[in-house]
Amino acid sequence: MAIIGQDILQAKSILEAGELVAIPTETVYGLAGNALNPTAVASIFETKNRPSFDPLIIHVPSLMFAENYVNEIPATLRRLAEEFWPGPLTLLLPRNKIIPDIVTSGLDRVAVRVPSHPLTLKLLGQLEFPLAAPSANPFGYISPTSPQHVDAQLGGKIPYILDGGACKVGLESTIVGMEGDEVIVYRLGGLEVSEIEKVVGKVSVKSHSSSNPQAPGLLESHYAPTKPFIIGDLDDLIKEHHGKDILCAVLSLDKSFSSIPDDYQIALSPSADLKEAATHLFSAMRTLDSSNVQVIVAELMPDKGLGRAINDRLRRASSKG
Repeated sequence: MAIIGQDILQAKSILEAGELVAIPTETVYGLAGNALNPTAVASIFETKNRPSFDPLIIHVPSLMFAENYVNEIPATLRRLAEEFWPGPLTLLLPRNKIIPDIVTSGLDRVAVRVPSHPLTLKLLGQLEFPLAAPSANPFGYISPTSPQHVDAQLGGKIPYILDGGACKVGLESTIVGMEGDEVIVYRLGGLEVSEIEKVVGKVSVKSHSSSNPQAPGLLESHYAPTKPFIIGDLDDLIKEHHGKDILCAVLSLDKSFSSIPDDYQIALSPSADLKEAATHLFSAMRTLDSSNVQVIVAELMPDKGLGRAINDRLRRASSKG
């Protein structure tokens, strides 16, 4: 298995050698490699079994550093970067030719963000290249929010996991770009749309599934457990599966069900706090997926704030098949 530690110099050495390191961010753990090294980037796709048409996000230590890898930063998007970087915001920007095609899947824009995690920011500040870093899990499965999650699935394929503890946000970054003068949200995530609109005004949301995505993380089946994952009215779903003698686990916002063993049900936030629910989402999905049940049933969250991003992940988890 991989070494888990906090040795930034060791992580730096591995990355400079063209190998991969799992890194912590405030959103989820990333599987990182030198974004300017096509061979290292190819290793990311190979290690994750990720399709090559699904582009990657590059991580940089600052807005100033980002300017080395893009042709321009429109004034509107620059305001967002100044307001929310470091943080769970990714910007789609016209890429500089220094960025290899394999990073962007041949598209003319590159996804860039400055993560908000002290260890990773320190690591990025010591590197002479940005890091390409999708989530550190096998493609399509639940994103990792702890070093143990990474080690359980990829520990045999990578040498080092930089241990930054549990992720504080727990949902991937919100991806934003522009089409003409219009600001577009391509992926709902850890930064609420309402916060973005406070800075740049009304935006359009185009967070949809695609077999040829314009931005990372937009494929229909994603974030999925290995067990069947069904969304709907929990009372009806529990009754239906009990009637068929099918053992099910339950994922809810704040509910408790007397007919379900405690070990087989998780309320993401007993106080119905959507921020807390987002933090616990992927970890809860992993816990239930590893339990001795045949199916997982879940409910959608209130469609507001971070609830919209959670629902996006839940719907795509249920699309596997």
